Amino acid sequence: MAKTRPPKKILESYTIKGSDKVIKPGDCVLMRSVDTSKPPYVARIESIEAAGSRGTNVRVRVRWYYRPEESMGGRRPFHGSKEVFLSDHYDVQSADTIEGKCNVHSFRSYTKLDSVNAEDYFCRFEYKSASGSFVPDRIAVFCKCEMPYNPDDLMIQCEECSDWFHPSCIGMTIKEAKKREHFFCQSCTTEGHGKTAENSHEATAQSEEKPVESKRRRR
Repeated sequence: MAKTRPPKKILESYTIKGSDKVIKPGDCVLMRSVDTSKPPYVARIESIEAAGSRGTNVRVRVRWYYRPEESMGGRRPFHGSKEVFLSDHYDVQSADTIEGKCNVHSFRSYTKLDSVNAEDYFCRFEYKSASGSFVPDRIAVFCKCEMPYNPDDLMIQCEECSDWFHPSCIGMTIKEAKKREHFFCQSCTTEGHGKTAENSHEATAQSEEKPVESKRRRR
């Protein structure tokens, strides 16, 4: 008579192998890549289950985050070094491949962090893996170059129109920009709103929104 498989047991939590870190559904983790030359994958735990007579075979259902270079459009200048996209790609993996916990912040929360640690990431898009499309499909752009905000880059804000600019786009170095306390862009200066000076901060004001472009690319 064939043996019946023991039922799967849904777990509320799991202690990562070799550590004291406990994960639960909803937590984000780093998962070991088969190619050790690549960084670990980022995933969100959807559920945890154990199988086997002793419940030692623990598996996790995850929803993958994609790095920009893993998307069809590839990495673009406005993508931050710690940016990931929440994809519609689900998978089941052995819990043994989990290397540790990480934090995936909202874009706004990430820009307000006092310091960014190795386990900190941010997400501002959901990514449709089959079509290469993004949600939302439009994003605010800034500066003369009309690029979305990259939190890794210093930007300065015009005190009159509230738009943000990259120092290099207005002919200044980052060192020069950091020394200034006020800034009026060329358009506002031409209209007689003041003299050029700078105020360097993160870009938080909204500007014109433009579509997020995605070119097909094989993974």
